[in-house]
Amino acid sequence: MPKRVLIGTVVSDKADKTVTVRVDRRVKHPLYGKIIQRSKKYHAHDADNVFRIGEQVRIEECKPISKHKSWTVIERLGAAKAAVIEINEPDLAAPEKEVKSEAPAKAEKPAKAEKTEKKAEKPAKPSKGKGAKEKSAAKAKDVADTDA
Repeated sequence: MPKRVLIGTVVSDKADKTVTVRVDRRVKHPLYGKIIQRSKKYHAHDADNVFRIGEQVRIEECKPISKHKSWTVIERLGAAKAAVIEINEPDLAAPEKEVKSEAPAKAEKPAKAEKTEKKAEKPAKPSKGKGAKEKSAAKAKDVADTDA
């Protein structure tokens, strides 16, 4: 019986002598008929730890090596894409951090003071429970006094 051979992308190489390979396949949805992409991950044996994340590889079925690993990597089909490199230069990064830390501190203090002033300026709303009639009568009396 021939061994199955699949092509996929390495998504993890953290384990020793093992890579995780994601194999994508396109299938037609049984009800809607739209072509959708399905993927499955396989653990494959990498004896020399030479394969890296992002590489296209060909894996072949083999006898079980461990509980989850029954595939071996045969060959590399495509190299990994370039990785993003972060440059840590303390001279250039330090002034930006100082400017950013000072600006929010100045902006926060006046904002808090304005909020407390606004709360103090708002008059209390009259309650509509007991005594509401008394308050409205007192207002009417004040209005009448000012008119006279």
